[in-house]
This record gives sequence, C-alpha cells and structure tokens, in this order.
Amino acid sequence: MEECRKTFIERHDWIRRALMLEPRGHSHMSGTLLYPPLSSDADMSLLFIETSGCLPMCGHASIGSVSFAIEAGLVRPKTTGTVLVDVPAGRLKAHYEMDGARVASVRFTNVPSFLLHRDVEVVHPHFGRLTVDIAYGGNFYPIVEVQSNFPGCENFSPQQLLEWGRQMHCVVNAAIDVVHPENPSIYGVRHTMWTGAPVSHDADARAVVIAGDSLVDRSPCGTGTSARVAQRHARDMLQKGQAFRHQSLIGSCFVGRVEETTTLKSGLPAILPSVEGRAWITGRSEHYVDESQPYAHGFALSEFSA
Repeated sequence: MEECRKTFIERHDWIRRALMLEPRGHSHMSGTLLYPPLSSDADMSLLFIETSGCLPMCGHASIGSVSFAIEAGLVRPKTTGTVLVDVPAGRLKAHYEMDGARVASVRFTNVPSFLLHRDVEVVHPHFGRLTVDIAYGGNFYPIVEVQSNFPGCENFSPQQLLEWGRQMHCVVNAAIDVVHPENPSIYGVRHTMWTGAPVSHDADARAVVIAGDSLVDRSPCGTGTSARVAQRHARDMLQKGQAFRHQSLIGSCFVGRVEETTTLKSGLPAILPSVEGRAWITGRSEHYVDESQPYAHGFALSEFSA
C-alpha cells in the first residue's frame, strides 16, 4: 500500500483535494479510500486522506472504515470477527464485535510503534523552552507533557493549540531529524500531541492532537494513542496488557494496550499496540466534480492572501 500511496499522491491527489477541501469538505476533514486486498491473506486495503495529505496510517479512520465495510457488506472476512487490513504503514489486524446488525466495537493491532527520541529540548515561539518525546504510532508525534512552561491542554482553546501545533511542527523539524528507521519515506513531524488531565474519572489521560496545518482531532487519535502507549511503555509507565484509557478534546475515549513487545531491525525497542473504539454510520453522500467549475478540485483558505 505504500506504493499505492506514492502513486496516488503523484497522479490522483486531485481526488483527495476535491473530497477533503472546500466546497465539499472543510479544514478538519479526513477520510479513507477502500481498496481491494493487495495481498492474498488480506481482507481489504485502506488509503488515508485528509486536508494535510495522504497519511501512512490513521486509527480513527481504520475503526470507522472497518465498521462501515462490515455493516454495509462490502467486505466478507475470511475469519468471522477479524479483518486483516493492508495500509501504507503496514498490516492491521482488526477484531470486531457485533450487536445484531451493528458493529459494537473495533480493536485493531497497529503497526510496530516506538519512542524514537526522548527528552528533546525545543524552543517554542509561545511557550519558550519545552521538553518533548518523539514517538511513532503510524505517524510521528512530539508529545508535550505537562511541565513548567506548559500547564496542560485544558487551559487553552482549540484554536490556540492549533496555531501552536503548527509552530511545534516547524520547531521540531528544524531541531532534529525524524525518520522511520525502516521506512525512510515516512519522515518529519506533521502532528503534535498536547496532553492534559482527563475530564472524567474513567479516563487515564487526555490529549488534543493537531494534524497538519488545520486539523484539530475530535477523536483521541488512533495513531496518537499508539504513539503514547509506546512512549509510556518505554518509560515503564504502562505494562503489557494494561488498559490505557485515552480521552479526546470532546471527551470520547479509545482504549490502548501493549499487545506484544518487539525489536526493529535497527535494534530499536518497539511494541505492537492495540486501540479499541466504536464508530457510527451517520449518513451517505454523493459528490460531483465539474471541470468547468473554477474550484473543481477544492480549495483551502490558507492558499489565498487577503
């Protein structure tokens, strides 16, 4: 699927722009393209698209896509209750439970996730000196824990965190090389995780994830949850099999766990995390692309100056 991602970006990125950007989408839009299985033992393949580009992996989109594919009858898994999904970042194994005709939950085992750099010191334009961990869970994240110069995400508005997240991407990319040790096509920071205290007693932690230049994640973020599980395990804060209830900006939760420990070919310790959540089908829509329209392939306000 990584080759499919590259080909899509080179030849068909207009589809992503047309669907994700205005006037059909909006600045926080994300989606998936469902492909037939590209390997003999897989059940389906997914390509992840959003306003910022075509991602290697997206957790909440995986949960939503598996739920929709099962409920709509688009996929007939070889093994009932399990869907094997090829994505650009690797192979996902998704377990689902049914409640009648509805998918009640999806738990996917993600790609190997790891803490790449710990205790990286950066100077942020707003906060000044911050210490962050750089972790990978399908995408790279600088994880900003509560510290003297950052009192927690609950003290700021989503718009503030969005602006400061964009700045964090630039600061981290300028300060340190962030490259996947086994896949050099996955590199750089395009996401930031601002952490804070949970808003309910049934959660262990909370995070607001900023993706690209314009997206504030409403979900707890599947790849972000995987990255944080990897970070906490590397720091001996989370044990194998222990549930980590990760809360989003709006209070929704994913449950992350360390399923297995492993080692990358480079020798870097890693884990296989699982993320569990639920999705609901809210509607269907049909879009048209008229090449005579000035903005047929979509537009973003950031592309224009007043």
